[in-house]
Amino acid sequence: MSENSQTTGADAIDVAIAQGIDFDGTPIDPKKLDLYSSVMALEGNRQRSGVTNTMRSRIVRIGAKHIPQDELNQKLLDAGFAPLKDKDIAFFYNK
Repeated sequence: MSENSQTTGADAIDVAIAQGIDFDGTPIDPKKLDLYSSVMALEGNRQRSGVTNTMRSRIVRIGAKHIPQDELNQKLLDAGFAPLKDKDIAFFYNK
């Protein structure tokens, strides 16, 4: 398997965490793994507000890293989601 295939994709981080090994091959500090696991357990027990709300949140959070603001806003509208909110723009686009 190539190094790139090990460090790309939606679950690359989860795989590395489960193995306890960072992408550079060094072990992840057990204290960091323990803290991460305890916080993720709390998140795992949180009541969800709905699938489409979570989908939109993920689209905005990740899309803002890759897609210009106006384009992402239009893509949200075209897909039937609410447009970018002022707080989304301020946080993700630093405006």
